[in-house]
Amino acid sequence: MRKAEIIRKTRETDIKVSLNLDGVGNCKIDTGIGFFDHMLTALFIHSGIDAEVICKGDLHVDSHHSIEDTGICIGMTLKQALSDKMGIARYGSAFLPMDESLAFCSLDISSRAFLVFNADFKSDLIGSYDTSMTQEFFRAVAFNAGLTLHLKIEYGLNDHHKTEAIYKAFAHALKQAITINRADILSTKGVL
Repeated sequence: MRKAEIIRKTRETDIKVSLNLDGVGNCKIDTGIGFFDHMLTALFIHSGIDAEVICKGDLHVDSHHSIEDTGICIGMTLKQALSDKMGIARYGSAFLPMDESLAFCSLDISSRAFLVFNADFKSDLIGSYDTSMTQEFFRAVAFNAGLTLHLKIEYGLNDHHKTEAIYKAFAHALKQAITINRADILSTKGVL
C-alpha cells in the first residue's frame, strides 16, 4: 500500500495529513474553513485517495496560513506516498464540468515543480474561503509534491462552481497519474 503521514507544526498552523493512494476516497477533513473542507472532500472522493486532513490554524488572522500550509502538507505526503514513483502512469489530464463552468487540469508527476494557473474569480470570498487562495493551495501542493501542474477555468460564472470544477479536475487528473500501469518508471532517464 502506498501510504504516508505528515505532521507539521508552526506558530501559525498545526496540521496532520495522512494519505492512502490505494484507497476508495474515504476521508475525514477538518480545517475550520467550511468551503475548503468541501473542496478537499471532493478532491479525495474523486481521486479515490483515502485521506485524513486535520488543521488547526490562526483563523482569527485569516484563512491564508491554513489553506497554504494544508497544501504544503498534502504535497509532502503525496510525494512521500509515491516514493520512487515505480510503475505510475505519471501523466493525467481532465476536463471537468460543473454546471455552467468548465475546468481543465493537466499534470505530470515529474519531480519538476511548476504551476500554470489561469482562473479569475469575481468574489473575494466563498463563505470564509478566500478565492485568491485557490492558486496558493495548488502552488503549495505542486511545489511540495514535485508536480508540473496546469489548471485553467475555460469559462464559468459562479465562483463556487468554478472553484469546485478546478479541485475535481485536479482530482481526476491525479487519479490517472498515480495509477499503477507498468513495471518500471516512465522516464527515459529511468528515474523521476
